[in-house]
Amino acid sequence: MLEETQDTEEIIERVAALDIGKAEVVCCTRVPRDGSPGRRMQEVVTYPTMTRSLLGMSDHLRCLGVTRVVMEATSDYWRPAFYILEAAGFEVWLVNAKDVKHLPGRPKTDKLDAVWLAKIAERQMIRPSFVPPREIRALRDLTRYRTDLVAARTSEKQRVERLLEDAQIKLSTVASDVFDSSGRDMLAALIAGERDPKILAQYARRRLRAKLTALEEAFTGKFTDHHAFLLTKMLGRIDADITALDTRIGAEVAPYADAIARLSEIPGINPLAARVIIAEIGLDMTRFPTAAHLASWAKFAPGVKESAGKKKGRGNTGHGNSYLARVLGNCATAAGKTDTFLGGGGSGAPRACLLDVWARGRNRSVQFTRRGGRCAGYRPHRLVCPFLMPSTGKPERC
Repeated sequence: MLEETQDTEEIIERVAALDIGKAEVVCCTRVPRDGSPGRRMQEVVTYPTMTRSLLGMSDHLRCLGVTRVVMEATSDYWRPAFYILEAAGFEVWLVNAKDVKHLPGRPKTDKLDAVWLAKIAERQMIRPSFVPPREIRALRDLTRYRTDLVAARTSEKQRVERLLEDAQIKLSTVASDVFDSSGRDMLAALIAGERDPKILAQYARRRLRAKLTALEEAFTGKFTDHHAFLLTKMLGRIDADITALDTRIGAEVAPYADAIARLSEIPGINPLAARVIIAEIGLDMTRFPTAAHLASWAKFAPGVKESAGKKKGRGNTGHGNSYLARVLGNCATAAGKTDTFLGGGGSGAPRACLLDVWARGRNRSVQFTRRGGRCAGYRPHRLVCPFLMPSTGKPERC
């Protein structure tokens, strides 16, 4: 029995496709032929990737009446062309290279790739990737840089511990945190030239003073000037100030204060995590038809691969946004320890559920109940979070 589909057989009349490299971009433009319905005119031009050349390409496309420009996501080389065309008012699509792969067995050149991309773009056989607006991109650059700095600081701390092991200093065996106030004073004394274990142990504070004998044993080693030099450099990188970066992030997220406050009401999400979530997925949830689409885009939903009625593979999610995965993983761990329904699973709330919370609950009231209680909209088998139903505005009962 034939059923009507939601597909629209619309051909984009004036479209351009870019095959982008580091030094050059190949632009294929396809437009209707005047006086010949169904016939197409095609032009393939190569431009340097310098700003003036890209501005000239933008002006040429505007003269041809191009409405949509499609480009493949190639490293970071797509950014200059994308930003210039976006500022010029074009509808710019960034597409996944996996979706536009050329047919096997065919010749492959930059020109042929641009022509192929233009042909499938005009027939709307591809879908655009998610590119947030400019303001969100600026915030994302800041939050990602902060994340990288924190990760670099963690790596340096691990290097310090390996260096102390090399010097036969077993401080991490006795102290739970080598970089607290006591540990930093001890490390500073080592750098200053102090080698007496009894004197070094006296820098201990509070509860660590109950372990003076163990500390004296831990500082009995062979710490040399070579170790002192490396330790100085490592501590310098650990002490890198991110206060100025936090201040700039705070200024950038000021317009989103209401959204951050609403996100922070979700168990497991604090204001810092809320900033990262907004920076990675933005505020416009219309880009994702449902919360399931958002979870799938973030690669938190298992993939489907079936042939001849048999499921293949292990349903791997694939590689998604590592920055979003990191912060949602931390939030899920924290939410799993709360006394709300998000912590009812025992092993922690899944990250896809937290995305569902944000996608379904923005601009709606939230009511989290304690474990064992009833909550609006929560169905354990679906992991649907308790927000008012988008269609009726009323809470759905369990």
